[in-house]
Parts: sequence; C-alpha cells; structure tokens
Amino acid sequence: MQGIKLIDLPKEHKQYTSQLNQAISNVLNEGKYINGPEVRTFTEKITSYLNTPFVIPCANGTDALQVALMALDLKLGDEILLPSFNYVAAIETVVLLGLKPVFVDVNPSTFNISIDDLKQKITSKSKAIIVVHLFGLVAEMDEIMTLASHHQLKVIEDNAQSFGSDYNGKKAGTIGDIGTTSFFPTKNLGCLGDGGAIFCNDKMLGEKIKAIASHGQKERYTFDYIGVNSRLDTLQAAILTVKLDFLETRLHARRSIAKKYIEELQNFSDLVLPSSSQNNNHSYNQFTIQIPNRDIIKDKLEKAGIPTMIYYPKALHQQPAYSSFFTSPLPVSEQLCKTVLSLPIHPVLSEKEQDYIIKILKEVL
Repeated sequence: MQGIKLIDLPKEHKQYTSQLNQAISNVLNEGKYINGPEVRTFTEKITSYLNTPFVIPCANGTDALQVALMALDLKLGDEILLPSFNYVAAIETVVLLGLKPVFVDVNPSTFNISIDDLKQKITSKSKAIIVVHLFGLVAEMDEIMTLASHHQLKVIEDNAQSFGSDYNGKKAGTIGDIGTTSFFPTKNLGCLGDGGAIFCNDKMLGEKIKAIASHGQKERYTFDYIGVNSRLDTLQAAILTVKLDFLETRLHARRSIAKKYIEELQNFSDLVLPSSSQNNNHSYNQFTIQIPNRDIIKDKLEKAGIPTMIYYPKALHQQPAYSSFFTSPLPVSEQLCKTVLSLPIHPVLSEKEQDYIIKILKEVL
C-alpha cells in the first residue's frame, strides 16, 4: 500500500481548512502580528482547558524549559535531575544556564523517569527534577511530587508529547511547580510553525515567568529580571485557537488507533507494547513498541511502504556534547535505544491503512 505516512498534517488540516483560513485572514486584516488579540483569546481558552490559573505562551517548547529554569533562582552548578532517554531540549537548556545535569534511567515499561533510580541520584546539590512525559504517557507524578517535597526539590514537567493526557483527574503539565509544552506541528496540539507555553499554579511565580519571557519586564521599560524575548506570534495563536476545539476528538482518534494496535498485537511474546492505566490516560503522541532485531523489522516494514521512526537512537548520556556528564550506568536507556520503534499513529490514519500495517507487521514477526 502506498501513501501511508507516519504523520499526515495536510490530510488532518483538510478537515478544518475553512476555520484555519478564516483565523489567518482575521489576523491579516487586523495587522496586529505581535501580541494581537488572538494571543489573549488562546491564552484564555488553554487556561480553561487545563484548569490551571496561569498560562504564559512563548516562542517554542525549548524556550519554555529555559524560562522555567530561569524562574527558579538556581545557582551555577546546581544539579538538575532528568531522564537520559529523552530528546535533547531539556538538557541543552540546563547546560546553557550553567547548571549540572544528572542523568536518571527510565522505567522499561513506561519510558518515563525511574523512581528507583531517581532516589539514588538525589544529593545535597540537587535542586530540581525535569520530568518528561514521554510519547503521551504521564510519569508517576504522585510519587515524584512526594519525593520532591521530601527533598525540597522543584519539579518541571516537560509536557511536549503529552498535551491533553490525564493523570488522576488532572491534566499533564499542571501537577508540578511548572509545566511546559511545545506546539511544534507534530504534537497533539500543534501550530503551523513554532510555539510553546508555560503553566503554573502560583501567582508570584506566574508573574515572574511572564516577565522573564518578555525581556524581564513587568512594566514596559522597567526590567526586574534578566529575561529573554520569547513570544507566541499572533498567527500561531489564531491557528492554535481553532485546533484546540478539535483536540479532544483528535485524542480520541489516537486512543482508538492505539487500542486496535494493542488488541491485534498483544499475543506476540517478543513484542512489548505501550503501557497505560485507568488513572493515567495515554494520548499516544507516538505509538512506540519494543522489539528484538529492531533494525531488521524496520527495514522490512519500510520495504512494504510502512514508515517508522526510532525515538531515540542514542540516549543523552551517549551524545558527544553531553557524555562528559555521564557518571553511572543507565542500562535501561541504552537497551531501549536498541529496541524501540514507533509505528504510524495520527488522527487521520484510516482503518484500511492500519489494517495493512498490522497485517504486514504480523507477517514480519
């Protein structure tokens, strides 16, 4: 079968093209491209959706992480705990700010930060934990928040891949001290360019984050903090406002596709499927399996016209730029890099396309 895509944004956008065109046209007619009224409208809508008091839009997900760290009054050399099986954004902000990253291994069934290894890595120099909710599944936040409270650590949630996921009745990103997300086009809620946001429940912290993202100013031309220039532009805010209305429908489609994958593939003993639970509602930004002989399987699938992706071929502690921070074994992260494979999953993947993927995968297995 030809034409299957790992992600199919053009097909998805066709279902609300008229609304997107109208939103873009409104911005063009207003001519307010920076901090236009659409930014305020989107901020209000996402604040209501997340049920959190403070949402600060920004330019991208990496900026969101950097601003979050800048708001915590950290000092040079303070230790920040974060998972090694992860994208680079979190660690690069840590290192750029002169902080010390401490790699933590992950849970082999959830891909999220290992509580057991986290406990072993906390020292008197530890000041914060960056928790990455990978692939759409929220990490075990109850245990993490209890541990953080005991050691007086701040918790930043990197929610870039799990926007819309639920955990014990709360939205991902609203449980820790600060939540961050990316609106990169491939995310659950994605714009048509770059975008991001930061969330928090504390008024003083929220005001500080807002100021830092705007050159450090609370009032114009009065700079209270060292800041950055990180804004969500008006066009992207208008687009996100439209797409937010369709988010829950899109998440339902992702979960339905994932459910079918799991039902059809659960009897293959060599195959490890994504985990979830009743109180932890996976949003399946990626559908990532674990399989021996991963590279052989990947090659056979792609020869049959099925695109796949490896998230991630190397853990962060194996990357040349960050290997100097590696101090202790991280066996799960290293093993996952050899076995993970992400299958096509997006809200407009047709039943016919998924049936074909399942059929070929069964033959290959």
